[in-house]
Parts: sequence; C-alpha cells; structure tokens
Amino acid sequence: MAATVATPVTPAEHDPDRCGSEEESRGAEAEEESGRQQTGPAAAASATHNRLSKLPLARIKALMKTDPDVSLASQESVFIIAKATELFVEMIAKDALVYAQQGKRKTLQRKDLDNAIEAIDEFAFLEGTLD
Repeated sequence: MAATVATPVTPAEHDPDRCGSEEESRGAEAEEESGRQQTGPAAAASATHNRLSKLPLARIKALMKTDPDVSLASQESVFIIAKATELFVEMIAKDALVYAQQGKRKTLQRKDLDNAIEAIDEFAFLEGTLD
C-alpha cells in the first residue's frame, strides 16, 4: 500500500509581476464567492455570463424580445449581443474621444460622436440616425 503525505498549503504572497492588480484579485475573490452561492450548471453558466458582461443581461433580453421576429432568446445569445454592444460602444467612444481631445476637452459631446460617425466608414450605417 502506498502512503500519502499531506503537506500544509499556505497562501502565496501577493506578487504583482505574476498576477493582475489588487482590484482584479479582489474581483476574482468576489466572483468565487458569488459562484459558491449558486448551484447547478445553468446557474453557473448564468453567473459566468453576468460577470463577463457590463451591461444588464435582463434588459438586453427585454430589448431583444421587442423585435416581433424574436420569440425566444437563449442566455448565450443574450450574452453575445451584450458583449458585441459593449465592444461597439467602446470603439465609438474611443473614436469620439479623439475629437474631444482635439477640442481640448475631456468630456464627450454629441458633436464628437457626429464627427466620428462621419469620419469612419464603419459607422456609415449610423449617419442621419442622431438627428
């Protein structure tokens, strides 16, 4: 029979070079705690999506269901739409920020968004929608 030797495990010291910031480690701890409160695979998948999305998934789902062609929306599809929306908003905000900085401002204004929409071909589908 093989004998097993148990060795005590001590928490590793915080090494900023090995992992993210202190805020990230606190966020990971909070995620672990919230993950412990839920049970089942569906709850785990839902919790994972909620943590990765900054937009409220329930509101995204409600907006999706306002389309008469959408009767059901899976959690995965709601998450993907939320993530795509976040990336879109981030991209247009960064482009608009360039115009705000050219005007020596730190606050985005509507004219900055208009300038970004007019200047960047990817946003051509938005022309005339903010009138």
